[in-house]
Amino acid sequence: MITVVGTGTGAPPAEEVLAGAELVVGGRRHLEAVRLPDGVERVVLGALAPALDTVEEYVAKDRPVVVLASGDPGFFGIVRALAERFGPERLDVRPGVSSVATAFARLGLTWDDAIVVSAHGRDPRTAVNVCRAHPKVAVLTGPGAGPAELGAALRDSGRVLVVACALGDPERERVERVTPAEAAARDWGTAVSVVLCLDETRMLGPVRTLAGPEVRPAGWALDEADFAHRDSMITKFEVRALALARLGPRLGDLVWDVGAGSGSVAVECARLGAAAVAVEKAPDGVARIRANAAAHGVDVRVVHGSAPDALTDLADDPDAVFVGGGGRELPAVVTACARRARRTVVVAMAALDRVPAAREALKSAGFDCDGVLLQSSRLAPLPGDVTRLAATNPVFLLWGVRPPVRTEEGVAQ
Repeated sequence: MITVVGTGTGAPPAEEVLAGAELVVGGRRHLEAVRLPDGVERVVLGALAPALDTVEEYVAKDRPVVVLASGDPGFFGIVRALAERFGPERLDVRPGVSSVATAFARLGLTWDDAIVVSAHGRDPRTAVNVCRAHPKVAVLTGPGAGPAELGAALRDSGRVLVVACALGDPERERVERVTPAEAAARDWGTAVSVVLCLDETRMLGPVRTLAGPEVRPAGWALDEADFAHRDSMITKFEVRALALARLGPRLGDLVWDVGAGSGSVAVECARLGAAAVAVEKAPDGVARIRANAAAHGVDVRVVHGSAPDALTDLADDPDAVFVGGGGRELPAVVTACARRARRTVVVAMAALDRVPAAREALKSAGFDCDGVLLQSSRLAPLPGDVTRLAATNPVFLLWGVRPPVRTEEGVAQ
């Protein structure tokens, strides 16, 4: 068996576990914190593959192995790699308290409604977008994706960061509440255990039945009456339904709603878990977007300005973009969006004359392009308890999808 022991924020490993080991694997600080019998081989975890190769040599000879890990090794920990290499039936896992649970405990907060995202060895943009979209997030950090980097990306988010360092160490443990700007300005060293990102106006959520992020809404493509809007200037729910399907907003994504009007698309993307930015040039439109986001309990960043110029102030590239306005500037707006969109751009147009230029802008940016003319008729009452069909204005929906990049092995990324 391979005994995997969670240490750090949990209880230290029992002496009898270490007494029978012939190989002990762990981080340097874990190995220095325990007393090992004479003759036991130690492997300091750095690169994972060589350590696993050494473990395999011992396992092949039925020699006992102990692996020391932080907190709960089954929670974004080494248990996954060990189970994939040796099979879960060979593992005796003895979890400690995870750094996430400990950090929330230090604040006196429940965390059944928190989202946990790992930025360790990963592109931090997913963690940043989750922090923008949700009120209670725990980020497992790593080199290049620590408190400073998170703080720099979240300066305008209105969030508070709680940086927990050396959790479980009675002499070195620190739990500090800082603004994103304060976090960005500091060198935090290597002792960071976890960073909590909190929207303090929404972090005390209702009693939950299911742990983790909120369950996705039961419906989308909400009725126009669910949004404040001016003179029916809103993307109709039939159009919005297909637009959302093509945008594919999901947890960890960033979506732009350009020429947002009422912000209905941005709000719906946020309801589905994505971080959303709404760009709107009219001051009264900006106010309506903020009111609609508040009414639906989501966080939408609103940028007051005209595209395409206003887009240059948006530092982070979006996964998907919805363009709902633009007028004569539409080709330039679509071009600017297509240059930066990682996955897709969706354009809604009432004027058929604008379709060729928008399509050419997407194709020129290297997108695969398709579209459809949406015409719908809604049931409408007539006197005498009868019903007629009332036609809505036709809208052309165009979408461009960035082709996948293929490696030399031909695998799409």
